[in-house]
Amino acid sequence: MTDTAVYAAGGVVWRRVDGRLLILVIHRTAYADVTLPKGKVDPGETLAETAAREIYEETGIRVALGIPVGVSRYRMPSKRQKIVHYWAAEATDDAIRSSAFVPNKEIAALEWVTPKKARSYLSYPVDIEILENFLKVVDDGVLETFPLVVLRHGRATAREHWRDADALRPLTAKGARQAKAVAGPLRAFGVRKIISSDAVRCVTTVTPLAAETGRRIERTEQLSQDAWETGEADVRAVIGKRVRKRTPVVLCSHGPVLPDILNEIALATGTLRGSYLGSASALEPGAFSVVHLSATNPGSGIVAIETHEPRD
Repeated sequence: MTDTAVYAAGGVVWRRVDGRLLILVIHRTAYADVTLPKGKVDPGETLAETAAREIYEETGIRVALGIPVGVSRYRMPSKRQKIVHYWAAEATDDAIRSSAFVPNKEIAALEWVTPKKARSYLSYPVDIEILENFLKVVDDGVLETFPLVVLRHGRATAREHWRDADALRPLTAKGARQAKAVAGPLRAFGVRKIISSDAVRCVTTVTPLAAETGRRIERTEQLSQDAWETGEADVRAVIGKRVRKRTPVVLCSHGPVLPDILNEIALATGTLRGSYLGSASALEPGAFSVVHLSATNPGSGIVAIETHEPRD
């Protein structure tokens, strides 16, 4: 991020009613316009956290982020550039029923409209462009997705400064901060299962997420660096099961193991491998990549990958 630009995030919130796709638009009170839900990044927040928070604050609907659908850029009256990142986000029936939205000084009304009406309804060309990106995903039949999140553990005590078993190496103070900071972004993607290498540095990295979500950490040596180095890891079995289950999951592992994890995801989904897998697996400690897979069209392979840098 740059100091001169203003960053924001939001989403194209969607649902199906009797098989018909509907898009949520908001009528803003002060501007008397029609837009997609979005808002500015709060201090210390990631873009993914902002998108989920702003959608909830403006609509009362809690969502899990799906695939990214584009970035809009435009000049504000102050001449500063505004950069807005968008994700697709399904509004479940339960989430809609739980919404406590009432018209307020910021949002006058919410309205579910067809994509055709949304095109003519939205007030700004940049919003229409994001909608068109979203509709390309719809046309490709890969709107409904689930994420496999590949997370590298936080910063750990260096090997040369550790005299005990490598699997017992703890996180540093910086690593502990990274572990706490990554919980929010992972929650934004609706992670419902936590699988970790049994090494202390991995388990500790996902402990804050487990505490916030009430989910149990499933520890496995199949994703550990020790097992990988001796050829005893079975990354393929872990990934195959997760692809079949089609539930949002985070897989916490080690730098040397991450390329194998990404390659196995590609193999399990029939996706052509390429340099993009190397980029997605070359993570700094505390960083993660979100691999979006189709929940309804397994043969479509990897739909999208996005990488999120650590927040120190």
